Amino acid sequence: MSQMLALVIVILILFVGDIVAVRTKAWVPSVFVSAILFLCGYWTFFPQDIVSIAGVPPVVATMMMYLLITNMGTLLSIRELVNQWKTIVISLSGILGIVALIFGIGIFIFDLQTVLVAIPPLVGGMVSSIIMSEGAAEAGLTSLSVFAIVIYVMQGFAGYPLTSIVLKKEGKKRQYRNGQLTVKKSDTAAASEGMTELKLFKKLPEKYNTEYFKFFRLAVVAFLAYLVSTGLEPIISINAFVLCLLFGVVGKSIGFLEKQTLQKANGFGFAIMALMLFVFDGLKNATPSMMVEILYPLIVCIFLAVIGMYIFSFIAGKLLNVSKELAFAVSLTALYGFPADYIITNEVVNSLTKDENEKEALLSHMLPPMLVGGFISVTIVSVILAGIFVQFL
Repeated sequence: MSQMLALVIVILILFVGDIVAVRTKAWVPSVFVSAILFLCGYWTFFPQDIVSIAGVPPVVATMMMYLLITNMGTLLSIRELVNQWKTIVISLSGILGIVALIFGIGIFIFDLQTVLVAIPPLVGGMVSSIIMSEGAAEAGLTSLSVFAIVIYVMQGFAGYPLTSIVLKKEGKKRQYRNGQLTVKKSDTAAASEGMTELKLFKKLPEKYNTEYFKFFRLAVVAFLAYLVSTGLEPIISINAFVLCLLFGVVGKSIGFLEKQTLQKANGFGFAIMALMLFVFDGLKNATPSMMVEILYPLIVCIFLAVIGMYIFSFIAGKLLNVSKELAFAVSLTALYGFPADYIITNEVVNSLTKDENEKEALLSHMLPPMLVGGFISVTIVSVILAGIFVQFL
């Protein structure tokens, strides 16, 4: 198979996944559709290395992970996180619920390695899934390597409809027309200019802040994270990707990186495409018999995770005077993160009312906690957990 034919096929699959997600308003996740098509391809006529043939070998995907995770760090607004402290507590409670039930019950059903591989993808998304998949593959655990990817692909099927249901309940009982909600001004927009300011390059003319300079600064920060990770190796093992996240926050705070550097360098879309292809490349080892083998632990782990999130978020919501519906919805963001949390919240609000003032009020009530919840679980905690758990495989 030629490189360009392989490239056309794999990108077509991603596009078909997007079409189905758009047509079903995200009730059928794009990653699920793409995964099914990749599996069908691998089981029929795809060469096993079709993703590498298309131009995305593992070394390219690793490069994209360094850049993407560092870029994730630039999204962190300390001010917004402080304002949403209740959301952070609820999100962490939901994560604790996942860990507690899967370790507390799952350990009696499955072996320790299965439990360790399952938790980070359930708490997070693509990055933590790749970390655990690669770790399992290096440990010779082929079926668990596939298991980590399949969890990422399938967990949205539990998260999307449940989130939609509980957010609709929350919206119906807190209607703008009842006077229970007022439009809250987000300080994100007001602070955006200051957040994106490059303090260390104030005197640099804008014309020199080219795409290459943005990529260069991201690469420098990622490289520093890598150096620290390897330097600490004799003392303590910290995954380089975890440090990339931290260094991205620091780089943004000191004015070395702007917010969403990768997007401003026009590289975000390509990086996501390369990483998604790398995720689906992990399915090449998934034989039909292996899929049957991991189906049971997949269903049980997702079920336990959802139950754990509900119980622990309910308790946290009661203590913090947050409704059980909103608390559960915030916890569920761990199953998909951004941009699904943004899309689902907007779709729910649009389905509840046509009144623009009411829409704005409902969005100001539900969207900030949903975004912060997804950021805490998927962007921060899942990567940290993956960096820790992968050491024990």
